[in-house]
Amino acid sequence: MQNPTLAPEPYIIEPTGFFGHPRGLATLFFTEFWERFSYYGMRALLILFMTASVQEGGLGYDTAKAGAIYGLYTAMVYLMALPGGWVADRLLGQRKAVFWGGCVIALGHFSLAIENEMTFYAGLVLIVLGTGLLKPNISVMVGALYPEGGAKRDAGFSVFYMGINLGAFVAPLACGYLGESVDWHLGFGLAGVGMVLGLVQYRWGEKYLGEAGLQPAPLASQESKQVYTILYGGLGVVALVLLLGFSGLLPIDVGTLANLGGVVIVGVALSYFGYILAAGGLTAAERNRVLVIAALFIFSALFWSAFEQAGSSLSLFANDLTNRYVGSFETPASWLQSVNPLLIIGLAPVFAWLWVALGRLQPSLPVKFALGLIFVGLGFAVIAFASILAVGGNKVSPLWLVLTFVFHTIGELCLSPVGLSAMTKLAPQRLVSQIMGVWFTSVSLGSLIAGRVGGLFESLPLPQLFGAVCAFTVVAGLLLLLLAKPIQSLMGEVK
Repeated sequence: MQNPTLAPEPYIIEPTGFFGHPRGLATLFFTEFWERFSYYGMRALLILFMTASVQEGGLGYDTAKAGAIYGLYTAMVYLMALPGGWVADRLLGQRKAVFWGGCVIALGHFSLAIENEMTFYAGLVLIVLGTGLLKPNISVMVGALYPEGGAKRDAGFSVFYMGINLGAFVAPLACGYLGESVDWHLGFGLAGVGMVLGLVQYRWGEKYLGEAGLQPAPLASQESKQVYTILYGGLGVVALVLLLGFSGLLPIDVGTLANLGGVVIVGVALSYFGYILAAGGLTAAERNRVLVIAALFIFSALFWSAFEQAGSSLSLFANDLTNRYVGSFETPASWLQSVNPLLIIGLAPVFAWLWVALGRLQPSLPVKFALGLIFVGLGFAVIAFASILAVGGNKVSPLWLVLTFVFHTIGELCLSPVGLSAMTKLAPQRLVSQIMGVWFTSVSLGSLIAGRVGGLFESLPLPQLFGAVCAFTVVAGLLLLLLAKPIQSLMGEVK
């Protein structure tokens, strides 16, 4: 922190200091790199640690309980972005929210590093709260570095997105090896060290951020203040109750709690869309586009309910049924979590080029969503076939999981960046921030479902489990293809 008795160091603006971008982008790039390192490093170990026996240093949970906790945790990470954005906009400003969020995240990882069940749950709560502060606000600051907007801002976000995937790629390799091969808690501790490194360079490079994220935005009116307080305060209370419940501090079964969490998320989404459509003062064209957003919300949740099983059922498959030996060395199961971000780094530029090259021939927005669902379903068709080969405890080649992740990555690139872009184009301009926040609740809902499905790993035959996920997502994708033209007509001029 700066010495209050000294004049503050002037902010430094270097417009071409980082690959032709503002030097402040490097500060945010590496902050996000280390935050994603901590998140994905911990996530790669989470369900493996919970299902490992007590003799192996784990918690000894069955997969049903571990899947429910995993689903609630990942769902709350995304859901808490809503109150986290409100706190930054109305109280702290983005810059302070990012810093204090990072501090809380680091405390959470260090809590996980303590060999105690209660500190494990406390760590999960802290990571959820900290990520809710940091994650939505650091992206806002990236945009603030480019007040002129345009193509350069888009390119800046592309560079920033690379930091996300680099962190996600490195984290399972480092934290996974330390956690699985040495000690689970050291792996969690390394994730915390990564977050601390991110905070150090954030404060060191803060002078390059200019005015980005300095001041909280004023409330438009007393009425809007009441609306935000009720909505986001209510979400915060619900999230806290859910987290206390799965930590055992409330006498509620974890499975029941997870189901309750799903009901709450669906209720929030339905309430919001119902209110906006009925009393949001929308024009006919705006109402049609909000209906499109509501439809895409459903299909997005279905996609993420399959995709997010990378950290639950697919992680368990890597651990229990995959031959991971290279010579005499058995690679950690968590290392396979690095495949998807590596593929994103390699394929994202290809897809960016492809959409531009196709021009007017490129698929429409609903068709791209449908392709995302179909490809994630094809990935589960691959792993369903591999699970047939693994019947009886036979271990299969890791290439089956790699091929699964190839299909999933293609699906992600068809749906995820396209969906984010679509929200900015379809939402009424006065509601863009709200719509974007509600959009992330589709990821929250999908993540919760993914954890619940992953919890069936021990109770259902795997060909049946993975086959059902395949069928469900492919059928959803085909249904969306049939609805593509009606949905496109509701979008009007938006492409």
